[in-house]
Amino acid sequence: MNTTATTLFISDLHLQPDTPEIAQGFLDYLARLATCQPAVERLFLLGDIFEVWVGDDYRNDFTDSMSAALKRIAERGTAIFFMHGNRDFLVGETFAAEAGVTLLPDPSVIELDGERVLLMHGDSMCTRDEAYMKFRAMTRDPQWQAQILAMPLEQRLALAQSLRMQSGETNSEKDEAIMDVTPEEVVREMREHDVRTLIHGHTHRPAVHELEIDGEPARRIVLGDWRPTQAFDIIARGQGPELREFALPLVDAITHG
Repeated sequence: MNTTATTLFISDLHLQPDTPEIAQGFLDYLARLATCQPAVERLFLLGDIFEVWVGDDYRNDFTDSMSAALKRIAERGTAIFFMHGNRDFLVGETFAAEAGVTLLPDPSVIELDGERVLLMHGDSMCTRDEAYMKFRAMTRDPQWQAQILAMPLEQRLALAQSLRMQSGETNSEKDEAIMDVTPEEVVREMREHDVRTLIHGHTHRPAVHELEIDGEPARRIVLGDWRPTQAFDIIARGQGPELREFALPLVDAITHG
């Protein structure tokens, strides 16, 4: 039996009632995780887990089911960490407490298999998209967030719908390269945090990129987004992080432990 501690990373599920296949895939994934012996030590949710989040007071059967599924895993002993993405940056401490997760700053450095590893959602490195960077700065401002959360729920939902439509229209007109991370920003972040491994999501371009920083080998591992028939995670269990792709629905066993 493998007794090495297991750590998992996922991002960009964009959970919403309109994509029930992905939601069920996530619930199945957590159910498989719950059967692992020994229990998975850590699960990192690296942003855009939800397609939209207008405040912890917006709750329904869908959000409650996701919260309850996470809580069950946490109660089994898995430490769950939630990093905000560009879609769910209003997830707060109330939801975190109910779901049994710990909110994680973006960026954060963790120790993984004896190595310092940098975790990010990834959107802050898309510096060539100047319009988005201005929008990001606004939405991460605590004062702006407080003003939004003070609005009636109906207004917040309408605002979220409007922003999503604007985002879709704007992104369709942008060059694909602009919406990817800036290579120089990747190096700057990794050098600033003194790491040789970076894990992030956001771009929906799953890959392992080999690079060199100050004469030393380094790597950037990018998580993929979840779709009705396809999903991604990263698993680390003593031999460094490994990017995995698997089919939805979960028919074959996904070995976590």
